[in-house]
Amino acid sequence: MHIEPGVVDGAKMVFAYGTAAAAAGYSLKLVNDDLKAHSIASFCVRSVIAAIGVFIFFEVFPHFAVGISEVHFILGTTLFLLLGAGAAALGLAGGLAIQGFLFAPSDVPMYFVNISTLLFPLFAVEALARKIIPQSVSYVDLRYSDVLKLSAVYQGGVVAWVAFWAIYGQGVGADNLSAVTSFGMAYLLVIVIEPVADLAVLAGAKSLRALTDRGIFTHRLHNAAA
Repeated sequence: MHIEPGVVDGAKMVFAYGTAAAAAGYSLKLVNDDLKAHSIASFCVRSVIAAIGVFIFFEVFPHFAVGISEVHFILGTTLFLLLGAGAAALGLAGGLAIQGFLFAPSDVPMYFVNISTLLFPLFAVEALARKIIPQSVSYVDLRYSDVLKLSAVYQGGVVAWVAFWAIYGQGVGADNLSAVTSFGMAYLLVIVIEPVADLAVLAGAKSLRALTDRGIFTHRLHNAAA
């Protein structure tokens, strides 16, 4: 989902700075909410785990160029369900920064564009989860249909933001629209894979509750909402 340097540039980057600032502000709100239910130590551990996970998603998992961008298996919903929205947001920002500065310096100028693409879909997942998941249901007890909805919102949000940046930066020419369409179609693969991965991870967490209900993961993983 990387937007390559040059797709958005010049004065148009001002809008990217604005969206990134808004994302940072909402992320702080999520962090504050997280700290109401968890200790600072728990939050820090989960944020580090999330950042390492994001780095692995970018650099270790298969990724390939399609159309306007690259298809990465960024399992945003998985991070949300295991680690919570606040830690996931910080991990996405941190993991993307580590990947850019250490392995892909050419991507750094697009950091504010790409971080908006990662975080706003996470915010949508967090809002949807509050709406569709009863407060009495822990995440390990989610149904496939609920996990599929969350995954579709996250990955669909990534595609929507990539399409927005591409059209915002390069216009509505036939070649650009074709590249955006190709990217969106390729991302359907991630939407198919992520719910299966989520359910497998949640099933593992449920069977290993003695190990996974110790503050390393979000309280909601095994418990009803406070």
